[in-house]
Amino acid sequence: MNFSFGRQTQKANTEQIRQVKEWIYQALKLDKEIPISLSQLQCTESGCPPLETVIAVMKNPVEQYKIHKPIAQIEFIDIAELMK
Repeated sequence: MNFSFGRQTQKANTEQIRQVKEWIYQALKLDKEIPISLSQLQCTESGCPPLETVIAVMKNPVEQYKIHKPIAQIEFIDIAELMK
């Protein structure tokens, strides 16, 4: 039985997650000691794709960014756009 209740899920593999984190470290010029959290969530905002990625950079205070794509579809340019 599938109990997803219509929720769309798309899991990213470990390599995709590692690559996205590496791009974040590069684009934001972060020290590798600073943890990064990636969360793939259902987007509830009007006009938003079904899945978005929330990035939390564990600095003090925590910095949070959103990319309106699942992790598997993120490219370096999406991360670079966060800097603008």
